[in-house]
Amino acid sequence: MAAASSSDSDSGRAESSEASSKWLDAHYDPMANIHTFSACLELADLHGDGEYKLVVGDLGPGGQQPRLKVLKGPTVLSESPLPALPAAAATFLMEQHEPRTPALALASGPCVYVYKNLRPYFKFTLPQLPPNPLEQDLWNQAKEDRIDPLTLKEMLEGIREKAEVPLSVQSLRFLQLELSEMEAFVNQHKSKSIRRQTVITTMTTLKKNLADEDAVSCLVLGTENKELLVLDPEAFTVLAKMSLPSVPVFLEVSGQFDVEFRLAAACRNGNIYMLRRDSKRPKYCIELSAQPVGLVRVHKVLVVGSNQDSLHGFTHKGKRLWTVQMPEAILTMNLLEQRSRGLQAVMAGLANGEVRIYRDKALLSVIRTPDAVTSLCFGRYGREDHTLIMTTRGGGLIIKILKRTAVFVEGGGEAGPPPAQAMKLNMPRKTRLYVDQTLREREAGTAMHRTFQADLYLLRLRAARAYVQALESSLSPVSATAREPLKLHAVVQGLGPTFKLTLHLQNTSTARPILGLLVCFLYNEGLYALPRAFFKVPLLVPGLNYPLETFVESLSDKGISDIIKVLVLREGQSAPLLSAHISMPVSEGLAAA
Repeated sequence: MAAASSSDSDSGRAESSEASSKWLDAHYDPMANIHTFSACLELADLHGDGEYKLVVGDLGPGGQQPRLKVLKGPTVLSESPLPALPAAAATFLMEQHEPRTPALALASGPCVYVYKNLRPYFKFTLPQLPPNPLEQDLWNQAKEDRIDPLTLKEMLEGIREKAEVPLSVQSLRFLQLELSEMEAFVNQHKSKSIRRQTVITTMTTLKKNLADEDAVSCLVLGTENKELLVLDPEAFTVLAKMSLPSVPVFLEVSGQFDVEFRLAAACRNGNIYMLRRDSKRPKYCIELSAQPVGLVRVHKVLVVGSNQDSLHGFTHKGKRLWTVQMPEAILTMNLLEQRSRGLQAVMAGLANGEVRIYRDKALLSVIRTPDAVTSLCFGRYGREDHTLIMTTRGGGLIIKILKRTAVFVEGGGEAGPPPAQAMKLNMPRKTRLYVDQTLREREAGTAMHRTFQADLYLLRLRAARAYVQALESSLSPVSATAREPLKLHAVVQGLGPTFKLTLHLQNTSTARPILGLLVCFLYNEGLYALPRAFFKVPLLVPGLNYPLETFVESLSDKGISDIIKVLVLREGQSAPLLSAHISMPVSEGLAAA
């Protein structure tokens, strides 16, 4: 196994010489047994000694046996079980007192577990939600033995399908039971009160009143109940509550809670909602064409990854700035920040085992790994300032260190925008004529605009008059009347002197046939001759295309052509229903003869 893993590692390094020139391979363990995602990875100085450690909210193999793991270097320092699957992990400062030791917050189920010095410190539980009154009444009747378990099940199923307030966990468990188990369950739980509890879906931190790196921060929670909660860092009370149209899955915040802040929440309905301070509901909405798989804020740009294998850049007001197509599906995203060089970029882990680093839409680097990466984390680890930590789909752990001499160059990874796109055009110098015209436009700008507007209005008037005249004289190839819905177009074939003229006449109504139509040709008899200049049209069935063929013979030997007018008329009416003007080609055969 060790030999196989080393060969995979060697092949990955051989494939990406560009990435190896920037990154040092510090550690690779394919059997680390770490199953997590980016929201549950956190780097922090947990003991205040300058030694940064890796905190992992491990889901466990197959989502079983979730655990909280703390790694120092490549080894596991401590490990403790969790009561439910972790949703997110974050480190934050709770107070300004010395020593400045950050606390660790781990969201799991309806609770946030807070640790200090890797010891349990506080447990915050989401406030309970009011139960469904109909559900409460049913369980009260069951408590008094007024309804049997089968009737209780039928009525709870009806409430679940129609009610806006979801059922409690107790009722949902009851609905999953077999008929033989229902009576024992009712007897056991009918005396208990109905409790409806939501769970945490995502979590991040927000600075309280200062923008410093070591400032006190608040916790921001997203819940399954479509709400955002901001918690006080000391008392763990709810400072603010905001409502969303859907369940949040990714959060990005900027600013300070006491001053001004912006909050972006990517939700399950495929939209990203923007909130600001003192706003109970979203201020802006970004509608995506696909489900979001990641959300990262780079300076003032929100970078969103979608399940259509693409990265999108948006402003905070929802304007799309750019889009980059990925070669494979995006599995995870996170921020790469190199403060010494003022660099912020987006890391995207793809299903083909690549980790791509982008600054805006420019590709900076590509890292190839032996297995698909499911979580990413970049920051200070141990004593190294720039460390990249990755976990793979098979439970492996990869640690890479960015070289101190590494410089990311746009286009250094793979093919991206051509370099000519960033080159400035060699603009010609301003001539004397250009300067004179500019001065003239400045001096007579008002008169020029009035003249332009007058000409524009005159053009619109002439176009309207011509359109009305065309409708009144039926010059359009499509009938404008609802009683005679017809469509006509003509095709001329041949080189001459004899041409084949085919008229395609169609009844565009849905169910009513048309009868009693005539076709008439108007032409210069000195230039053309037709065997039939006037004939009747058969019954037109709706939806069918009727080709009406005739032949046109050119009589002129001077190489000139003219227009033949085709009129479609109704018997007993002089005004045509529709018409077409056919520009005949020059007779090539006659000219050659």
